[in-house]
Amino acid sequence: MQSHNNASIILKPGREKALNRRHPWIFSMAIKAVKGKPALGETVDVIDAKGNWLACGAFSPESQIRVRIWSFEQGEVIDQTFFESRIQGALNARQALIADQKLTGFRLVAAESDYLPGITVDHYDNTLVTQLLSAGAEFNRHHIIGALESIFPDYNIYDRSDVDVRKKEGLAPVKGLIKGVEPTELSVIEENGVKILVDIPEGHKTGFYFDQRDNRRIAGSYCKDKTVLNCFSYTGTFGIYAMKNGATHFTNVDLSQSALDIAKKNIEINDLDLSKVDFVQADVFKLLRRYRDEGKKFDVIILDPPKFADNKSQLNGACRGYKDINMVAMQLLNPGGTLLTYSCSGLMAADLFQKIVADAALDAGRDAQIIGRLSQASDHPIASTFPEGFYLKGLALTVR
Repeated sequence: MQSHNNASIILKPGREKALNRRHPWIFSMAIKAVKGKPALGETVDVIDAKGNWLACGAFSPESQIRVRIWSFEQGEVIDQTFFESRIQGALNARQALIADQKLTGFRLVAAESDYLPGITVDHYDNTLVTQLLSAGAEFNRHHIIGALESIFPDYNIYDRSDVDVRKKEGLAPVKGLIKGVEPTELSVIEENGVKILVDIPEGHKTGFYFDQRDNRRIAGSYCKDKTVLNCFSYTGTFGIYAMKNGATHFTNVDLSQSALDIAKKNIEINDLDLSKVDFVQADVFKLLRRYRDEGKKFDVIILDPPKFADNKSQLNGACRGYKDINMVAMQLLNPGGTLLTYSCSGLMAADLFQKIVADAALDAGRDAQIIGRLSQASDHPIASTFPEGFYLKGLALTVR
């Protein structure tokens, strides 16, 4: 299914600079011409305005990101062997982490950051969950699945490519079992000695958020003998770490009752005291205001909201949303309390997020000191050539 011999894209003069820095994306406006008739997702050669070969990548005629680069090595064939090599490289890079934190759940392939644009693979015990989000990933689906079967012969493989972003690539959402046994009940993974239940078919993303693993552990260290409020709690995993570290009381808040039901089971399978944990189904924005009106106070508050900005046009609204929840959260903290606040919006720069939190403290009438900067776990690496891979920002603050 190679097309190197007949399909290529020619760049406009000067548009090769990003590629020379090995950035993996070519936008539509950088392209002067398309030679041949490449199919959706097919591999094309990338040629500069002077006729020099630069790279090969996947052609995506419907997306603003018109080509995603597979390789900068001339003559490299994009086949199952290629994907085996890249996936094995990603696994090897994570071995120390897996051993150190005793992980049975982790991100195995982090798309562009593991040099596999549009491909996410998460590892849940004996099941791999795939998200093929680009035209090139879909075009090479058989190679990618073949590579996974080769490296993990006894694993189940489940597809969670049921994501809106595929529409931008001209693809329909796809979901379901690829190989092995359908996950009929909650899967159990372990990290840092903590057991976590995951709903692979119906959970957020591929079922779980591995990127917050380090931050869960850090959060636990602030919770001894403290009352803790966990907003946007999902399946309550911050709470497991908090209770294991001696929190006196913990409140999980989420809109989803099914997520809270799993959160309750997570407390139970870790043999923790359920009487010290509340599960509140509510809109966080409204609940925080209600708690403020009622005069409720907490020692530690965790704010881990969903992505507020998917594109630049939503950024101003996202800034208002972040400022609002951080302001009210600070008003709910006891003096000297700890706020752990996060943004997973890639478009939200770290310095902008810090400014928003600073403004929130002013509006709350509180003094806040940053005592820690938090980021995504190391199974979500950031390729040096792809700064966009940095998306999860967090701050730990003492609020006076």
